[in-house]
Amino acid sequence: MGKVTGFLEHQRLSEASQPVDVRKQHYREFVLHLTDDEAKIQGARCMDCGTPFCMSGCPVNNIIPDFNDLVYRQDWQRAIETLHSTNNFPEYTGRVCPAPCEEACVLRINNDPVGIKSIEHAIIDKAWEEGWIAPQIATHKTGKRIAVVGSGPAGLACAQQLARAGHEVVVFEKNDRPGGLLRYGIPDFKLEKWLIDRRLEQLEAEGVTFRTNHRVGEAPVGAGNAEAVTLDPATIVDEFDAVVLAGGAERPRDLPIPGRELDGIHFAMDFLPLQNRRVAGDKNVEELWATDKHVVVIGGGDTGSDCVGTSNRHGARSVTQFELLPMPPDPERNPVWPYWPTRLRTSSSHEEGVERDWSVATKEFIGENGRVKALKAVRLEWKDGKMSEVPGSEFTLPADLVLLAMGFVSPTQTMLDAFGVDKDARGNASATTDGQGCYATSAPKVFAAGDMRRGQSLVVWAIREGRQCARAVDEFLMGSSELPR
Repeated sequence: MGKVTGFLEHQRLSEASQPVDVRKQHYREFVLHLTDDEAKIQGARCMDCGTPFCMSGCPVNNIIPDFNDLVYRQDWQRAIETLHSTNNFPEYTGRVCPAPCEEACVLRINNDPVGIKSIEHAIIDKAWEEGWIAPQIATHKTGKRIAVVGSGPAGLACAQQLARAGHEVVVFEKNDRPGGLLRYGIPDFKLEKWLIDRRLEQLEAEGVTFRTNHRVGEAPVGAGNAEAVTLDPATIVDEFDAVVLAGGAERPRDLPIPGRELDGIHFAMDFLPLQNRRVAGDKNVEELWATDKHVVVIGGGDTGSDCVGTSNRHGARSVTQFELLPMPPDPERNPVWPYWPTRLRTSSSHEEGVERDWSVATKEFIGENGRVKALKAVRLEWKDGKMSEVPGSEFTLPADLVLLAMGFVSPTQTMLDAFGVDKDARGNASATTDGQGCYATSAPKVFAAGDMRRGQSLVVWAIREGRQCARAVDEFLMGSSELPR
């Protein structure tokens, strides 16, 4: 514990960010990591609790009190070693993770939590700046070949761990660049893509091979990419000693109401990747813009928030975001500490301009000349977890562009069927996470991790599952494993 009275002397300090009117003019990151002195003060606030609930709140079980103390002592090199011991990609989680660790911080009971996420952000950025991150090349090769299908955070974490164990790893990605949702989904103003490219160079130096524009089975290729070569799943199983399915939960939840067929109604993941491609410099990208349009985003989660931020940068005339559920409370403290609470969350994109509305159900899309021009909605009343429409509450709202961001149902079913993988009740690959044979599916030699196994979730959960799956595959191939779990 660096400073016994630190949590009494210092207040939480948020990371600085550009003003709204400035950051809306570009697609670059606008949040700055803490200075060394600011991070030291935040590290001093950590109480090094006897039971560090922050660690149990973190899906990858980051050793948070230790790296907080090391930052307080300005031992940055040991801090990044500690952070990397549990998390392959802190530059991603330090930017886009909702920080369940902070809701579990003991200070959260009666004060503002330690700025754990901002400390993590500062550690990893400083480590790259100082040149402390280098490839960890295996000293001995096992001769085993592993295919990883999907290059999102689960696939990348799994591939890196397996390569470091000495296996030959080939990652198949259906898009033209690796990264999965990190690349095509999360806006550049939250996560710039050179951060992905920098890590890919490390993975390639460690022996990971990436085969882009290769889809396995009949998986959809995603917005803006029609160049993927189709591979036969049976051939992959035959050619490799193990296969890891690490794709995303890509089947979006639809809204089958009158007028759904009108032009101008799109899934969020048909909209967001196009802007990623434009920022990357791609040419001939589909012309789907929010410029000068009344935009309605249906869905109140992170994907909906990303649609809000992107629409504002396009220069939308207005942006409205609907949520089916009631407006959550906004308590000062965590009422269910140390668990993740249901609370009102206002993102940086919301701060940039949006009309948010809760307990609203969309009933019909209204068109003109085949294009959506408005929508009809009704207000809802919730009682005992059940909703009912409020009589006489119907209203009409202008809508030139409707973005459906209501979550994702399951992974692509055709891929799971092609591999002969049993599915759970939600359509995910069925596999356990503990005990002998964890992460193994019903198909011989085939494993599953991340959203493919657990359904729509967080980047940090994907990293956790990728790491744990790598250990399970290593044990399957070698009889035992020295990889951390």
